[in-house]
Amino acid sequence: MLALWLEKNQISLRDLPQPKKPNEALIKIRKAGICSTDLELVKGYYPYTGILGHEFVGEVVDAPDKTWVGARVAGEINAVCSACEACLNGRRTHCENRTVLGIVNRDGVFAEYTTLPLDNLHRVPDSVSDEAAVFTEPLAAALEIQQQIQIKPTDRVLLVGAGRLGQLIAQILALTGCDLHVVARHVHQQNLLTARGIRLIAEGEIQPRKWDIVVEATGSPDGFNLARKAIHPRGTLVLKSTYKGDMNVNFSSIVVDEITVIGSRCGPFEPALRLLENGEVDPTVLIAAQYKLSDIVKGFERASQTGVLKVLVETE
Repeated sequence: MLALWLEKNQISLRDLPQPKKPNEALIKIRKAGICSTDLELVKGYYPYTGILGHEFVGEVVDAPDKTWVGARVAGEINAVCSACEACLNGRRTHCENRTVLGIVNRDGVFAEYTTLPLDNLHRVPDSVSDEAAVFTEPLAAALEIQQQIQIKPTDRVLLVGAGRLGQLIAQILALTGCDLHVVARHVHQQNLLTARGIRLIAEGEIQPRKWDIVVEATGSPDGFNLARKAIHPRGTLVLKSTYKGDMNVNFSSIVVDEITVIGSRCGPFEPALRLLENGEVDPTVLIAAQYKLSDIVKGFERASQTGVLKVLVETE
C-alpha cells in the first residue's frame, strides 16, 4: 500500500505491506487531515519514525466483530492496554502502555489502510460528509475544555490563537454563550470568526488581569505570556497547545495570584459527532486544499505555508 513515511525528519512516499494486527479493525482511509502536530513531528518535535497522520475518516473493511464491516468511522488516537492503573481508574488517555496513532509507536493514517482497536472507533452519521468527519478528532480536543471546566454565560473568556485548533475552539466556546473574544493575527482567520459572529480583540486592547478564563492555543511563548497577563487572580488558564523546548515561567506569580492552570488534550468523540450531525459547528470552512495521497508531499508543503489552516489528503 502507498503510505507517507517519516524518518530522521524526512518524509517520503513508500510502498508498504497492508497492516494487520490481531483483534484490531482494518480501516480503508477515505480522507485524512494534516495538522500542526504532523508538521512539528517533521521538524523533530518528538522522535517518531513511521507513518504519520491521526485525523481521519475511513471505512472498516475487516474486523473481529463483522457488524463493523462497511461502517464509516472516525477513530480515537490513543490505543490503550485497559489493564494499567491509569486505565482501571478512568484515565485511559493517559494509559501507561498506550500507543498513539501516527505519533507514538503506532503507524498513522497517511496511508491507504490503518488498524485500530474496535474500542477506538466511532460510527459517523450518514448526514456528516467526509470533509466534516475528518475533523472529529480535533473537534473532540476542542470539546475537552468543557469536560474539564464549567463555562458560564457570565464568564469573560479570551482565546489566544485562531489557527487550526483555535478556530474549532472558538466555534465550540461560542455555543456556551460566554463573553468570548479571540486574538487572531491573520486576516483570513479574522474573517472566518467574524462570519460566525465571534468577536475579535487586538493584543493591545486586552485588559490585563480582567479575564475569568483564558485559553492559550498558539503553542508559543509569546502567546503564553499574553494569556498569563490577561487572567485575573483565581482565574483559569487552559493550555491547548504543547510547547517545543523549555519556557521561562514565573511560577511565583501564578502561586500568588492563585491561578488554576489546566493542560487539555484529547476529548470526547460522540459529542463532537453530534455537533457535526446537528450542524452546530462547521469545520469545513477551514479547508484550504485537498491532495491525493500520491501528492501528499506537496500537501505538506502547502500546509506549512503561513495562514493555511487545513489541508486534506484523500486516498480515493
